[in-house]
Formats: sequence, structure tokens, C-alpha cells
Amino acid sequence: MAYFKQRLIEKVFGHKYAIDAKRLGDDSLLAWSNLGYWQDQHHDYPQACQSLADQIAVSVQLKKDDKVLDIGCGQGASLLHWLKQYQIEQLSAVELQADCVKRIQKQLPQVQIYCENFLNLNQQHFLNSFDVIVCIDAAYHSDLNSFLNSTSLVLNSKGRIAFHYLMWSDAWQECSNLKKQQYRYLLKSADVNWQNLMDEQQLTQKLIQKGFTEIEIQDFSKPVLNGFAVYIENKRKERKDFDLAQLKIDVTAKLCRKLYQDGLVRYIQVNAVKN
Repeated sequence: MAYFKQRLIEKVFGHKYAIDAKRLGDDSLLAWSNLGYWQDQHHDYPQACQSLADQIAVSVQLKKDDKVLDIGCGQGASLLHWLKQYQIEQLSAVELQADCVKRIQKQLPQVQIYCENFLNLNQQHFLNSFDVIVCIDAAYHSDLNSFLNSTSLVLNSKGRIAFHYLMWSDAWQECSNLKKQQYRYLLKSADVNWQNLMDEQQLTQKLIQKGFTEIEIQDFSKPVLNGFAVYIENKRKERKDFDLAQLKIDVTAKLCRKLYQDGLVRYIQVNAVKN
């Protein structure tokens, strides 16, 4: 019964992680669908998304001869980017949305892609383990412990990993119970379990416990959360049509605005090396 209910919801509203990239500003066949890393390009959504991907690439020192796994790759723009701009020769991917997987299989047959939850990775799927695992703007939908357990199974010794996550700021501990309850529901609306979030010290300790070293945590709250909110606010002035797809985008932008302004949740990029 739950399965059919979920299928009905997806038919009406689309997959919970799906977003209308055309409304965001990318009408490519393999479109971008992340929040973007915004600097001066508040008018160019694909460029901002590519910038977020490049932040990941720089952090893991991505090289053409790396065996790379891109998890939660969405509609495939990041895969095309790794192939074209970084000349990655051995590229694999995992994505939960079946429609996206089919399109990627057709357009990028050189990429080994699986329709799978990235919390269920295992070595049976892949011919090799990987030198690099990247996850752009998706890991925070999952429990960090489960995410690290899954990715560690297919990451080589001395392999590099980079992903985006959400983290409590120091001010969180001073919040009232009422404020914390408000955030419980706010984050749930974005499919984020507030109990999965940690502060910087806890997050670092978790990575160490899971066998990672050379840990770097960067705060991207302003270029990502604030940047996306500003972009959508500017686009709203030009808008003519409004429907459920647009509502989903607007709600996401308003949540980004609130998270950034309140300063209780930080949007971070994490990169580390497996022992």
C-alpha cells in the first residue's frame, strides 16, 4: 500500500528530489539541478551549478586518471562536466531517479550508472573500487553514519571523498526548545532529519571514527544558501506562470533564505582521505 501511495505522489508532484531545471534556467538535456555556488553570476544558473561542482573537484584534486564515482548525480550535468572539463577516463555514477538514469544511459553510454540508493553501495556493483567519490548537494538528505559506511565500502585506501552537508552552528545550543521544534519541521520539509545534523566538532569526530583523515570543512552558506535565494527572488520578478513545480522551487529558496539569515544551520563542503 505504501509503495502505491508513493507512486501516486510521484505521479502528481514528481520524484521528491526532482526539480524543474528549465524553470531554474537550464534547458539542457542533461541539466544541472543543485543549489549552485553563487559569486557574481546571479543571472546564470548553469554557471553557478558548475561552480559548485568545481569546488568539489578542486577539493579532491581531481585528475583524469582517477577512477571516479559520482553519487546522486541527478540529471547528468555533472557527469558531462567531469568528462569534458576534467577528461575523466573511468567514470561511474549512482542515481535514485529512474528517468534520469535512462536518459544518462542513452546520452553517456561510456558512464557506468546504476539506479540505486547511494546508501546501498556494495562492491558487487562495480568492476573496481574508486580513487574519488563525489556527491554534489545531496548527502545531507541522509544520515552521515550510513553515508560514510556505504561509501567506504567502494573507496580505495587513500581514496578521496567530497560532499555537501548541513551542520549546526555554535548558536544552536543556545536555542529555545520552541526554536528547535520549528527547525525540526523546517528541515523535514526539505527531507532532512534534524537529528542527523552535528556541530563541527561532532562531524569531525565522526569522520575520524570512520577512518578518514586530512579532513577539511568549508562553510558555503553565503555562496550557496544566500546565493540561490537571491537568484530565485530576482527571477520571481520576471515570472508569469505559477504551478506546483514553481511552488517547490520557491519553497526551497525561502528555506535557504531563512537558514542563511538565522545562522543556525551552515551549508558546508566536506572533503577527506580514507586511511
